[in-house]
Amino acid sequence: MTTIHRIEDLSLFPSPHHLAIGVFDGLHLGHQTVWAQAAESAKQTGGTAILVTFDPHPRSVLAPGNSPPILTHTTHKLRIASRLGIEAVLVVPFDLEFAGRDGDSFVGDLCHHSPRLAEICVGKDWQFGRNRTGNFARLQELGSEFGFVATGVEPVMIDGAAVSSTRVREQIRSGDLSGAKRLLGRDYSVLGTVVLGNQLGRTIGFPTANVAVENEQLPPEGVYAVTVVKDGAMIPGVANLGRRPTLGGSDECRLEVHLLDFSGDEFYGSVLEVWFVRMLRPERKFSGLEALTTQIHSDVIAAREALQG
Repeated sequence: MTTIHRIEDLSLFPSPHHLAIGVFDGLHLGHQTVWAQAAESAKQTGGTAILVTFDPHPRSVLAPGNSPPILTHTTHKLRIASRLGIEAVLVVPFDLEFAGRDGDSFVGDLCHHSPRLAEICVGKDWQFGRNRTGNFARLQELGSEFGFVATGVEPVMIDGAAVSSTRVREQIRSGDLSGAKRLLGRDYSVLGTVVLGNQLGRTIGFPTANVAVENEQLPPEGVYAVTVVKDGAMIPGVANLGRRPTLGGSDECRLEVHLLDFSGDEFYGSVLEVWFVRMLRPERKFSGLEALTTQIHSDVIAAREALQG
């Protein structure tokens, strides 16, 4: 997958260009439909389909300190995009200066730097530009002016409601992993870096990777059967998401993952993607290390069964 960060570099891709534009937080089934439209059009014209997204999430710039967790930060989003077969991505830097531009200016830049812009695909309710004043009707007008086709993709409906990032976020927050999976088309995952913990797990036979997650939505605190992606390898595991009440407690929620059937070197600093497959039980306080160790043995068995299923 080729990723560029300047609109000026659109000319590097073979034309004509078919752009799928949006924040695409989560790359759920609705987003994938927008991308599929651009990809199909590019296939017919022999051109290039390009995913156009923004970094960071616009809400974090426009409402700093008052924005909910996101589903995918940019690095995570690009990883998912690559798995979906997306080969070309433009990540537009989003700051207050960019947010202050009107939508016509942004589309004008795309047209200027794309040698043959054939199509812009968006969700039909997409809004763009300063104060979100641009909409699909305006995009159609700009298409007539600049000579590209504006394609508005209808929302994907599941269970009578549109698939949206907000809906996925609510399901993850409430612990409805199966519901979120239906909207995403995959198990929900978070991406984080392994940081140094207190290394207590290895003393009781269950070494864990302490995964520091960025501002991505986490499910409820508890124990989960997970699949971990490390350097392209998929490894089964069991994860504790919580505050470790048996071990004195913590002010912050931690994600600690024990990898099953894995004996590798230390990997502090490694990036892990943790897929939440099934919640096994809520986190709770035990009488001591012995009781906790016994429960972890049971959790490992339950995780194996869940992952095999």
